Amino acid sequence: MPANKTIAIIGCGAVGASCASSIILRNVSCELLMVDINQKVAEGQALDLSDSQFLSSTKVRVGTYQEAGQADIIRPGETRLQLIAKNFNILNSVITSMAPIKPTAKIMLVANPVDVLTHIAQKISGLPKNQVFGSGTFLDSGRLRLKLSEILGVSEPAIHCYAMGEHGDHQFVGWSSAMVGGVPLLDYPQMQGVDLDKLQYEVSRKAYEIIDRKGATYYGIGACVASLCDTVLNDRRDIRPISCYNEQYDSYVSMPAIVGANGVEAPIKIQLNEAEQKKMERAVDAMKAVLAECN
Repeated sequence: MPANKTIAIIGCGAVGASCASSIILRNVSCELLMVDINQKVAEGQALDLSDSQFLSSTKVRVGTYQEAGQADIIRPGETRLQLIAKNFNILNSVITSMAPIKPTAKIMLVANPVDVLTHIAQKISGLPKNQVFGSGTFLDSGRLRLKLSEILGVSEPAIHCYAMGEHGDHQFVGWSSAMVGGVPLLDYPQMQGVDLDKLQYEVSRKAYEIIDRKGATYYGIGACVASLCDTVLNDRRDIRPISCYNEQYDSYVSMPAIVGANGVEAPIKIQLNEAEQKKMERAVDAMKAVLAECN
């Protein structure tokens, strides 16, 4: 991997700190910049995180918005605001504060609604569409694979099954294309009698269960962000279900894609049955409706 790679995390709350910690413990060889409008918070997180960097080749320090604009990967922070309009204003402020942005930079969105905000971030930044992507349904797919591994009694990496559409109410699972060890998932005896709608609902509600008990979720998304950073910086060309631009729908949508040094190398054309295709189209229509309101 080329030397002197930089990841900038903008927003040093629980999610940003968890992303940073996961990157350090994953031993991603880079300089990690902690950036926040509250300088003391950024300093505190950087000091705390530095205590774990002796285990890693990652080096962490406080950074500025201008330095973030020159990073290789930029992760704008989570916001708890409910309205897209306010999210837009925050995103616009953050991205313009980083100007000029390095032409080869990759921007990774985590803030919700991630699919819509990824689209907006690409428009504001002016970067090529493949260089701006979001965490999408990566975490949802991980939660799904955990459930399926418990049902089937196999390891999670052996399961190829994805949550798609959007990270939100219009999410669906591509059951018809799911495979385990080269065998269609639904052909496994253990899957007979499983209520797929109920299983999908349980997966989609897991975040709310965590929030109800401890107030927030951050470890899972931190692991996802670290994985994506590792994949980009080391050009691993892993397949990940993320928010990426799809020419067919002329929209950002959550679906599997090859991720590498260029960001999104190519979306994967998952074969969907008729019902799943309609769900995908409904998800796209819903996101476009939200974007139309923003405009």
